[in-house]
Amino acid sequence: MRIIAGEFGGRQIEAPEGEGTRPMLDRVREALFSTLGERLEGARVLDLFAGTGSLGLEALSRGSRHARLVERDGRAAKLLSRNVANLGVQDRARVVVADALAPSAWRDLAPRKSEAGETPLAAERYEVVFFDPPYPMVRDGPARKRVFETLTRLTEGQLSPGGVIVFHAPRGLLSRTEFGTADAEERAYGTSALWYLRAGTAQEEAQP
Repeated sequence: MRIIAGEFGGRQIEAPEGEGTRPMLDRVREALFSTLGERLEGARVLDLFAGTGSLGLEALSRGSRHARLVERDGRAAKLLSRNVANLGVQDRARVVVADALAPSAWRDLAPRKSEAGETPLAAERYEVVFFDPPYPMVRDGPARKRVFETLTRLTEGQLSPGGVIVFHAPRGLLSRTEFGTADAEERAYGTSALWYLRAGTAQEEAQP
């Protein structure tokens, strides 16, 4: 697997053997990043179900300033950390071994100093969130319910004004009405679909 373009264009990143991790196909990644374009420049990125890091690391290659990479599987997380180290982006990327659906994985809970002193800074918000859960989680049952609850939390609480969530799912499985008040746009590529989710107008106006 390779980084497609940008600072590290053409560089290889490791991918695990077997089917435990399902990297996004290159042609779908190319379409995704072409759509995001200049939005990535200087962006803070949250990569959930990061796997190899192919999305978060591609974003860094294209000018994003920081990526938080969340992966639950310990083996995949070790490989992900190696990919971060091999590209030399340890100062711009953080690997978090945690459940990607848990809000605690999206932000640091310990208060950080602000310029004015010890007052905790506002919860982290992101310009771009990549959301690429295993397909079985999206198909049906309690896991699907949890996926949509998580998307609502992300849309309402973690996006910067004008931010976007890119949700990778099987084509034809979802409908726009399932995303509640979020603005949702689907783009299909073969058997895959990319859903671009943005906060509704009222939500954006309410954000600090």
